[in-house]
Amino acid sequence: MDNQNSALRPFRHRIFRDVWIASLFSNFGGLIQSVGAAWLMASISPSADLVALVQASTTLPIMLFSLVAGSIADNFDRRRLMLASQAFLLVVSVALTLSSYFGLVTPWLLLAFTFLVGCGTAFNGPAWQSLVGEMVPRTDLPAAITLNSMGFNIARSVGPAIGGLIVGAAGAFAAFAVNAISYIGLIAVLARWRPAMPPRTLPPEPLASAMAAGLRYVAMSPNIGIVLLRGGVFGLAAISVQALMPLIARDLIHGGPLTFGLLLGAFGMGAVGGAFVSARLRQALSAEALTRSAFVGFAACACIAGLSSLPVLTVAAMAIGGASWVLALSSFNATVQLSAPRWVVGRALALYQMATFGGMAFGSWIWGAAAETWGVADALLISSVTLVAGAVLGLRYPLPELKSLNLDPLDRWTEPKTAIDIRPRSGPVVVTIEYIIRESDVVEFLSVMAERRRVRRRDGARHWTLLRDLENPELWIERYHLPTWLEYVRHNQRMTHADAIVGERLRALHKGPERPRVHRMIERQAGWVTSEVDVPAHDMAAPITDPTGSS
Repeated sequence: MDNQNSALRPFRHRIFRDVWIASLFSNFGGLIQSVGAAWLMASISPSADLVALVQASTTLPIMLFSLVAGSIADNFDRRRLMLASQAFLLVVSVALTLSSYFGLVTPWLLLAFTFLVGCGTAFNGPAWQSLVGEMVPRTDLPAAITLNSMGFNIARSVGPAIGGLIVGAAGAFAAFAVNAISYIGLIAVLARWRPAMPPRTLPPEPLASAMAAGLRYVAMSPNIGIVLLRGGVFGLAAISVQALMPLIARDLIHGGPLTFGLLLGAFGMGAVGGAFVSARLRQALSAEALTRSAFVGFAACACIAGLSSLPVLTVAAMAIGGASWVLALSSFNATVQLSAPRWVVGRALALYQMATFGGMAFGSWIWGAAAETWGVADALLISSVTLVAGAVLGLRYPLPELKSLNLDPLDRWTEPKTAIDIRPRSGPVVVTIEYIIRESDVVEFLSVMAERRRVRRRDGARHWTLLRDLENPELWIERYHLPTWLEYVRHNQRMTHADAIVGERLRALHKGPERPRVHRMIERQAGWVTSEVDVPAHDMAAPITDPTGSS
């Protein structure tokens, strides 16, 4: 395998390699702890509901706190956030270990501990996923994301079995102790890493504003919206196999716990194999073709599992399902990361995670109810049809190809000076930009302006309007508001190289003697009296009218 197409190419970067290895051991620890928690709950409580709540209490925080975690990851040092999350998880795991060792754990205390573990995981996830883009170059990002999925599936292949051996030999507290130790390596690697980060020139966004900005960006980014839709459908349909796997082992191929473990191992090994061939497949197939293949592959897995009574055939189906699982989810994750600039990537990943996990949670309930009503085999066959429908959905909503999309910050905008002294909180700020457009170019101008409106509103502009002068039909005015001067500065610093193409097209259509003229104004009411206008404004002063065409 040549180096350019190697699935292991991201391992050339030492920090990614070190974090990946440490995360692999941490994943082992987490899966071992989950076995210990489930077994301990079954030992101290006769309630099946409480046993089921162990898993729910771990995954619920991901649904509740992912967007908060993504907002924090985008506004603060991601490495430190990940380090803090790992330290929190270590403390919780040590407390759980000691409580279990001394026999202090009650069912509700165990649920509280597992909920706290889920909280730490929820805050760690967006920081870790978005940090990958700072560990490897953009060209290696899809392979790095696939390797992360492979690492988790390696742990999932053998982690539960190791956890069962540890619990059987030394008790649940030993499983909790192993998990606590597993965090130390990752904490040490993160503590040593000192990435070269660009200085932050603006204060962090308030949490509520940051969350709203993330929702707005994703809502107005068609590429990410498609991923959320397809990821939700895949999670909803494909979780059927994992949710019903114990019943597949027991009822369809008439096996026991060993058979169940064999199916889990085959699924994990298939995921590892999928990760190894992913680089080659990405070279040969488009993102959409690869995703459709993953949908169809998992549909085949569900169909074979539903129809087969032969263990060897079902094991082979699980391997196909594992490969399809990692190819689909890594494609979705990579598309989100390649569709979002660094300032919002944590929030975009958090929303993708919420959509996919939400689909899985809802799907687990649906397929369980379907199996109860129609039987396991029929439930799997219905999910197989749903997966095929998900592949067909790609004809209408295909995943975009993003290899040439440059979302690096433009860094050409400099904060202007104003004749009126203003402060960061001054506002609202009203911006108008004047264009001279020939009648023959109006149709093209309106088409480009539609994209301009989407970009402006996506990056925080409000009340965007386009005006045409009644006396001079060639004069068009773009107008929008920002709530404060600080938000105006933030809005302009969010511009990427891809966004700048829209501005270049508009300037090419502009036929005036100068570049489009920009007016920056602050909104005031009649009778407005404030000392703010008269105080010195640090270094935040610029002409009211700017003929340069910047905004």
